[in-house]
Amino acid sequence: MNKKPINENKSKRKKIQEQFVEYKVKEKMPLLDFLLLNLKGKSRNNIKSLLKNHQILIDGNPTSQFDFLLVENDIVQVSPVRIKKSQNKTKLKIIYEDDDFLAIDKPSGLLSVASDKEKIVTAYHLASDYIKKDDPHKRLFVLHRIDKDTSGVLVFCKKEALRNALQDDWNIYVKTREYLALCEGEVKKEEDTIESYLLETKTNLMYSSSHVGDGQKAITHYKVIKKNKDYSLLRVLIDTGRKNQIRVHLKDINHMVVGDEKYHSEKNPINRLGLHAKKLVLVHPFTKAKITFISDTPKIFYSVFEH
Repeated sequence: MNKKPINENKSKRKKIQEQFVEYKVKEKMPLLDFLLLNLKGKSRNNIKSLLKNHQILIDGNPTSQFDFLLVENDIVQVSPVRIKKSQNKTKLKIIYEDDDFLAIDKPSGLLSVASDKEKIVTAYHLASDYIKKDDPHKRLFVLHRIDKDTSGVLVFCKKEALRNALQDDWNIYVKTREYLALCEGEVKKEEDTIESYLLETKTNLMYSSSHVGDGQKAITHYKVIKKNKDYSLLRVLIDTGRKNQIRVHLKDINHMVVGDEKYHSEKNPINRLGLHAKKLVLVHPFTKAKITFISDTPKIFYSVFEH
């Protein structure tokens, strides 16, 4: 039997996903009630058939539970075709779990959450499947995200009230955001702070401005850990979590993150983006306990210094 080319399958999946219809939840209610309210012209049997065929997704996660309790800001999607079980073989690496949080070590190349181009194969989907093994009614809430090609700490929470509290004041409760960046060239200044205002082009590229009031203020601190004439490994701390912040700021000092073609990197000795979310420290908004999530440094980041 002839298999379809991978690119053809991806193109077909993309076209299907572009036909998804989305609804944003405004108040808490059971899924079936929400669908009956919003899917005009669909009978109860029609909707149950959609659920049975896994054509209903909640935040990118297919479900067949008609009594699933939706909460405010959930995104309900309706697929034009049956969603088959993901064939993604990525193994989930859990780095922390308790009654409130689940933290994973996200691999490079995996989306944090669903996007316009990919609805199914995401870290959120894999993590949701993990917690539903024992109880299909359990659910996860998204707290933050890291770029698709960045690896490292990604934290979800298990309670709506906790999600709301953290998202409302994320910068207050998050005390440390530490990354490792493998970049091009020998960074001469051992440590420094880069500060600018970030704006976005129509093609989704971020760039810096020095003018106050232009875009969003971004502050990045770095310290050189290891370097040679070709590469530098930096410990990076960010005060603000803007889109592509570290990647843009390192481009600004002409030391692009390796593998970052989007921001004009010309070297890729490790065959991936040289950015890793190493540590996240936050204060629990209710218990006030300080929780630290840590991911091991990818060994490949040191490979360029071995000779």
